[in-house]
Amino acid sequence: MKAFILMITLILGQLCYPNNENDSIPKAEVATTMQSVTINGNTIYLTAKAGTFELKDETNKPIALMGFTYYTRDSKRGLATQRRPIVFAFNGGPGSSSFWLHMGILGPKRIVVDDPKSTPAAPYKIVNNNYSILDIADLVMIDPVGTGLSIPIGKAKYKDFWGVDQDIRSLSLFITQFLIHNDRMNSPKFLLGESYGTFRNAGLMNTLLNQGVAMNGVIMVSAVFDLRTLLFPPNDDLPYIVHFPTYAATAWYHNKITDKPENIFEFLKTVRSFTENEYTPALFKGDQISENEKANIASKLAYYTGTDTDYWLKADLKVTASEFFAEFLRDQGEIVGRLDSRFTGINEDPLAQEGSHDPQSLAISPAYISGFLDYFYGDLKVNKNLLYSITAGRRDGFKWDWTHKGNTRWGATAAINTGIDMATALSRDPNMKVLILNGIYDLATVFYGVEHSINHLGLKKEIKENITMEYYEAGHMMYTHKPSMEKFKKDVSQFILNTSK
Repeated sequence: MKAFILMITLILGQLCYPNNENDSIPKAEVATTMQSVTINGNTIYLTAKAGTFELKDETNKPIALMGFTYYTRDSKRGLATQRRPIVFAFNGGPGSSSFWLHMGILGPKRIVVDDPKSTPAAPYKIVNNNYSILDIADLVMIDPVGTGLSIPIGKAKYKDFWGVDQDIRSLSLFITQFLIHNDRMNSPKFLLGESYGTFRNAGLMNTLLNQGVAMNGVIMVSAVFDLRTLLFPPNDDLPYIVHFPTYAATAWYHNKITDKPENIFEFLKTVRSFTENEYTPALFKGDQISENEKANIASKLAYYTGTDTDYWLKADLKVTASEFFAEFLRDQGEIVGRLDSRFTGINEDPLAQEGSHDPQSLAISPAYISGFLDYFYGDLKVNKNLLYSITAGRRDGFKWDWTHKGNTRWGATAAINTGIDMATALSRDPNMKVLILNGIYDLATVFYGVEHSINHLGLKKEIKENITMEYYEAGHMMYTHKPSMEKFKKDVSQFILNTSK
């Protein structure tokens, strides 16, 4: 009898307090404000929602509060929301929050920086963004878990989100649930990612397609799909090959080329030809290359990069990006930027083999961080008690799981490549389009590496024609450069308009 009474008591307790386990789960919180942006003389009135969204897993259990900022055109003054394209945008890292794109090119306000020099300390200029896409599309800036306001909740842990496949899963869940929650399932849909965000995009476009959510278009800003092109693995010639044209572009920009050609893009055609027809076969020979051929190749490598032949001979014809940062302007006591090699900084150790820091990052980061936080908490009225995390890399235990389904052979990781996902998505949805934006002075995600990846996807000719490549005379964040900012606006707007029909 006592056991029966105890059981009834427990059942009644659960009925009265059914969500005891969830009582400690923080609730989603959103600040709503009215904003505006003037583009080409026309003022667009916007409803801005900034805060967190409760993300649920496949069994409807809460797993995260996802930080976001959502801009929609005021329906009372503009077109019906459903008919407007919606763009989901994020930065990379992995572990980077989305404020770079937000305040650099996409949102209603932008940060002004002294490109390509170091921007002085505050007060920073936060101005109307005439280059925003908000005249033609609504915008959702997403911060993956660990960045921005995004945190795991319930029984979820950070490690459940920190990995190639984990990240793709959580972002696909968020995008689908956000579309449903905001009645946008029938809107033209786009992904826009920068850096690792393009690596993420390639996986997302396929995962979302498999879930019945097809993208009209996918925009890749400073792309990477095959991580071999960046990592310089042992005994792998590919990264040396795909970096070389950007070394040459850097030399052209800094006037280190004898009899410098007038047009950078014509110069790069010559460099591509040399890289493909002479440099690549030479590296493939390894130690079987003759001394004469090696000396000949080294002299050409030196010419195209404004460096010394002896340096390339000592390097066995192979120079990593970090080594190039330190060597290129060593005689001037300077190093060049990784994200944008137009930027230079002081070489603190003239004997160093590798660059000590990235001058471009230090030149603009304080302006972007301080300016964004001022806008986020000031204009968008986000609760100041909610801490915005600039990067997940500052959190204890941050470690990225680089394994990806489809990249293993014999139980071992054979590649870190989401290009295969992109190829599958494009082949299965022949209407999907991709726009890739490349900075020719970007040494973080090199343009020739992107070209190599696209040329090795094995796509049918008519499918490959759905991929458009554009090039900018700037670096990784090409939107810090005014002419590139103008081109970015034109290229992206035209792509969205053409693929929304």
